[in-house]
Amino acid sequence: MLKGLIVLATYGNFGGGAIGDLLAKWEQIGFFSYLLPFMLIFALVFGILVKVKVFKDNKMVNGVIALAVALMALQFDFVPLFFSQIFPRVGVALAILLGIFIVAGLFMDPESKFINYILLGIGALVIGLVLIQSAGELGWASGQWWEDNWEMVIGAIFVLMVVAIVVGGSKKPEDKGEKYRPMWIRND
Repeated sequence: MLKGLIVLATYGNFGGGAIGDLLAKWEQIGFFSYLLPFMLIFALVFGILVKVKVFKDNKMVNGVIALAVALMALQFDFVPLFFSQIFPRVGVALAILLGIFIVAGLFMDPESKFINYILLGIGALVIGLVLIQSAGELGWASGQWWEDNWEMVIGAIFVLMVVAIVVGGSKKPEDKGEKYRPMWIRND
């Protein structure tokens, strides 16, 4: 019994067993660094080309262009490095947003526009943080700028929100009667 508990307690220290070994092998052969980014870029470019119908319904041309773009994107390590930085953060951000949505759904009215705008603002903030953190990890100048000036940006956003609330709250309530229509449209 004690031996079984020790095995269970140390199971996570060895990479997660067979699944951990499989993921480690996939990582070694470039599955996460090259194959998945290639598939993602190919699918996005192909989907966009099919949707905008640049070449009508010629899927062969769309496929060749998507293949070329996906392969050229992986020519240097820029895309794998970017994806290795952003997607783990996106996963954490989605988990945070899911938790917020669950708690908000328990205690708040889902039909309230105010709540929906607050949740949209939280989602935009989380997405912004993911992008800023990823940019900072990759050494982009914008990441450092955000790190140095985030207080000023938050303050400016707060001031703009206060102004928007004041301006939006100062509107006169609309008359529920007939709205103005030009004279030639009236049936009087």
